[in-house]
Amino acid sequence: MKGSRGIENPAFVASSPDTPHRLVPSPSNVEVFVLASNTRREDSQPQEPQRSPELPRSSVTAPGSQEPSGPVSQSELEEGPCGWGNFQLQCFQRCNTPQGFLFHYCLLALTQGLVVNGLVNISISTIEKRYELKSSLTGLISSSYDISFCLLSLFVSYIGEKGHKPRWLAFSSFMLGLGALVFSLPKFFSGSYQLGSLFEDTCLTAKNKTSCTASSSSLFKYLYVFILGQLLLGTGGTPLYTLGTAFIDDSVPTHKTSLYIGIGYAMSILGPAFGYVLGGQLLTLYIDIDLGQSIDITEDDPRWLGAWWIGFLLSWLLAWFLIIPFSCFPKRLPGTAEIQDGKISQAHQSGSTDGNFGQSFKDFPAAVKNLMRNTVFMCLVLLTCSEALVATGFATFLPKFIENQFGLSSSSAATLAGSILIPGAALGQILGGVLVSKFKMTCKNIMKFTLLTSIIALILSFVFLYTTCENAPFAGVSESYNGTGQLGKLTAPCNANCNCLRWYYYPLCGGDGVQYFSPCYAGCTNSISKKRSKVYQNCSCIKRKIEIIPTPSSSDFEAKAGKCSVQCKNLPIFLGMFFAAIVFTFMAGTPITVSILRCVNQNQRSLALGIQCTLLRLLGTIPGPIIFGIAIDSTCVLWDINKCGIKGACWVYNNIRMAYMFMAICVISKIFTVFFNGCAVFLYKPPPSATDAPFQDQNSVVTTLSLECDLNKAGTEG
Repeated sequence: MKGSRGIENPAFVASSPDTPHRLVPSPSNVEVFVLASNTRREDSQPQEPQRSPELPRSSVTAPGSQEPSGPVSQSELEEGPCGWGNFQLQCFQRCNTPQGFLFHYCLLALTQGLVVNGLVNISISTIEKRYELKSSLTGLISSSYDISFCLLSLFVSYIGEKGHKPRWLAFSSFMLGLGALVFSLPKFFSGSYQLGSLFEDTCLTAKNKTSCTASSSSLFKYLYVFILGQLLLGTGGTPLYTLGTAFIDDSVPTHKTSLYIGIGYAMSILGPAFGYVLGGQLLTLYIDIDLGQSIDITEDDPRWLGAWWIGFLLSWLLAWFLIIPFSCFPKRLPGTAEIQDGKISQAHQSGSTDGNFGQSFKDFPAAVKNLMRNTVFMCLVLLTCSEALVATGFATFLPKFIENQFGLSSSSAATLAGSILIPGAALGQILGGVLVSKFKMTCKNIMKFTLLTSIIALILSFVFLYTTCENAPFAGVSESYNGTGQLGKLTAPCNANCNCLRWYYYPLCGGDGVQYFSPCYAGCTNSISKKRSKVYQNCSCIKRKIEIIPTPSSSDFEAKAGKCSVQCKNLPIFLGMFFAAIVFTFMAGTPITVSILRCVNQNQRSLALGIQCTLLRLLGTIPGPIIFGIAIDSTCVLWDINKCGIKGACWVYNNIRMAYMFMAICVISKIFTVFFNGCAVFLYKPPPSATDAPFQDQNSVVTTLSLECDLNKAGTEG
């Protein structure tokens, strides 16, 4: 029986009641080979089987031999009650189900999305003004989360696969809460906010006194606190989408995995929506509301700063509240072993499969190499990277696109972008999970389904080609000052004596339908504050229209604050088609995750998700906004020049060119998605039809031969 290359013994493999097609062989005609990871299978004579009633259902041991040290022990398969040690309240057991775990998982995903993709994004501009940081530095703050996630995801997913996954999520809750708390600390140590002086925006004969100061502010040191907070948030987010997803897959039947994961991912998408709503409301409160200061300025004043820090304190409390339930969950939910016995392996047959990896950290490089050699897995990961590149680019710059393309205000554009992106992504995630669960798709059928949705999303990406809008006339940029001045220069004879500030951008719409850089560049000398907007009069650069029948408003109206409205009727068409494109794009999100879980070995799922998350950020979420930003900057026609003469942000873009750039990036990424998806479908090799391999323990590969093969072999040997 014993040999240097393994042990061969016949044994029973329990059948699952929910798989009636599985044959239930007798002891006389079934051979089960328990092979080590690097052991070759050899022919030997079948021996009389022995069954031990004390064996767990999911393990196979050699009869007549000692209990091997390698296979999964009874303690690792323990499906304990919910609680801490002997403290196990009966009310806790109601949550000790897949539904109870999913509820708390959704709350944690909601909290993570609320903080990382909601509150941080909406607070960046306020933090930039309050702590006098450059945009490049606030960009570093935003990227710190992804940097932390990339550095830790592989190690956390590898180590946590063998550990107590719910307690890893309790650690995730702790780190997310700690990160949110640290991110809010600069508010309490930087003192009260001091209002600066307000610049006069009208035409003045006296020159404004401005000085160029390049020295760094004393508030610069708080940059490192914000980076530390983001690093902690990245540490907390790592177990959520690797170990948490694998635990859900462990606890539910195969056909329900996509539904549960889709619900969880949908909540992570709704998190930013709640973050934008909560953060937007909190920014209407003055930043030092905790000090009880009374001020005279309103939100329309450029010096106004909102209470960005309150949302992070609320998120800190919510995240730490979730530590308690996650620490109560057992290592495996009740019924997990039975569910695992009923599952059929669909792992891609990639030639060499190491089923015994992961016993020590020394196996980590070999484990990563083993997964990287799985061509189907790598194709699925690369297509998720191309999808993430587009998704993060649109999440960052879609409000800017709508604002410039259709002439809307920043708040209106952000509201429309959120109402399209968030519901569309959430609906797509849930719908994809429901369809895969309802039709009980196999791994290959799931990949075919995602290929179909990707092709539809590719076709819908051409929406940018048919919804472009021309720019509104802009004095000094695309329109001259009543026939005077030169294109590309904001200064003209009508405003030459106004001493205007080139770096003070305050758009103004004239009564002639032309937009001006500021009231000063329009030559306006008087202003009247009204309830909704500020109206300017006596503007030397604005040509007054001669009306046959004057209206009450035309007698005193020359210009009003804000951009001129663009006469573009393509907005409803764009929103409808883009919403459909978002739904079909995210409809493939959950099925692709399920395909990744299915095409790798059972004990490699968490590490596979860790590799996916790492590459997704390195090739998708990190370069995505950078690529979109470079493309958008290439369409700029009017740059901001600060008081030191340094070029800053862009004020006016070429709308037609911007739309084409968006379409080009989207179409190219979708083509890569379809290509890698097609390769995954073509290369995927399911297990042989004669093999019905259930998910066994993580240290052995159990192969059950069919009844017909055994009968033929028995006849040959006889």
